[in-house]
Amino acid sequence: MTQTPDGAVRLETDGPVAEIVLDRPAKHNALTPAMYRQIAAACAEVNETQAVHAVIFRGAGDRAFCAGSDVKALEGYADFWAWRNRFDYIPPILSLRKPAIAAVKGWALGGGLEIALACDLRVVARSAVFSAPEVTLGWNGAGGAAQHLTRLCGPGQAMKYLLTGDRFDAEEAARMGMIEYLVDPGEELTRARALAAQIAGYAPHATQAVKAAVRGAMDLTLEQGLRNENELMSLCFAKAEQARLRGTQPGDEP
Repeated sequence: MTQTPDGAVRLETDGPVAEIVLDRPAKHNALTPAMYRQIAAACAEVNETQAVHAVIFRGAGDRAFCAGSDVKALEGYADFWAWRNRFDYIPPILSLRKPAIAAVKGWALGGGLEIALACDLRVVARSAVFSAPEVTLGWNGAGGAAQHLTRLCGPGQAMKYLLTGDRFDAEEAARMGMIEYLVDPGEELTRARALAAQIAGYAPHATQAVKAAVRGAMDLTLEQGLRNENELMSLCFAKAEQARLRGTQPGDEP
């Protein structure tokens, strides 16, 4: 995607792994409305490209994953109604069928925190800093921080940081269960790429079924979730049988 003065989102593909790169390093990868739509376009392309089996989100430059939405860009909304009906970049991330990994370094503030939380796994440098500062500006976040922090860490931890806007470091994020991999600074992308390659090496219908089962577990009753898992397993068996009849391995097919 073309770089513009307002920043850009790049989609890079290396075999079965794609990387969605927030590329506005001079502004700590702060997001503009144009970038919102570029994120959505990149997510749609990842979903539609059968050869891609896993995706990494990362920020360009050395200082930040993403410092959230550019507050100056928010001034472009004419009124509350325009904001209410804005284009939202988080639903396209949540719509990814492929496993998504956030490789986080430096600042992950506001919308940056929300992007990381919308991914399935988070690989985080020990030097990373998180916060949801929206309350200090007179509003609440609208990109899922309350939903995901509550589910990952519990309502008390979510309230602690959403009500205060306080920053917290990677060690604290790991302690409260927000991140899965804590690594030394500079190793987050290497570790995320290794993890993505491992996941992408499995049959894509299996990894997508696992993702669908886990996502479903957050919304379904136990009985519904068990039925969902069984249906997903049946589809995996059908895919394996289809591959057997064709004389291929299950992972050879998109």
